[in-house]
Amino acid sequence: MISKSSRRLRQVLLVASICMLLVSLAGFVWLHLLLKQRISANSRQQVLPIYSNLPSFVLTERNGRPLGLNDLRGKVWVADFFFTTCPGPCPRMSARMADLQKRLADNPEIRLVSITVDPCTDTPAVLSDYALRFQARSDRWYFLTGNKSDIHRLAKEGFLVGGVDDVLLHSTRFMLVDRMGRLRGYYDSADEESMAELLAHARVLLKEPNPS
Repeated sequence: MISKSSRRLRQVLLVASICMLLVSLAGFVWLHLLLKQRISANSRQQVLPIYSNLPSFVLTERNGRPLGLNDLRGKVWVADFFFTTCPGPCPRMSARMADLQKRLADNPEIRLVSITVDPCTDTPAVLSDYALRFQARSDRWYFLTGNKSDIHRLAKEGFLVGGVDDVLLHSTRFMLVDRMGRLRGYYDSADEESMAELLAHARVLLKEPNPS
């Protein structure tokens, strides 16, 4: 027969165990919420480096109209260098750009800018045909041509990716530019992880103040 004192002791131990379990559970929930808040704060506070301030430029869009840095002010944009007769990476880069166009379709303040390194061949008409191959939206994805020396200067002094004298040696990286025309990131166009990072960083820049 179990004595009253033994039953009381068991009850006390049971209550104590339940209390310890509840305290441990509350501590776990508190720690989870704290870590979640810190991660969220770090995401909001993420600051991307500033690599350069792009020099003023004006090139010619595929529609024949001039388009330059001032026209892109207030927008977050992704740029790349390519040429339409490229037998290697350029079609893959443009396919990546087309994918970005789809993924960023819900962000009207983002633009894509593809700049030819072979302006003698890539006239506005040629760029128009090329853009159709990738279903490029004329209001979101621009294709630029112009004076070779201007493009060379923009690549070398603005985007810091070297010159474009030899079209076969142009950079295959994507570059992210903020609303103020500042270069904020480089991304490997052939790497899925790097593309995911570009998308995340573009959304970070969209949260920065619009100077317009």
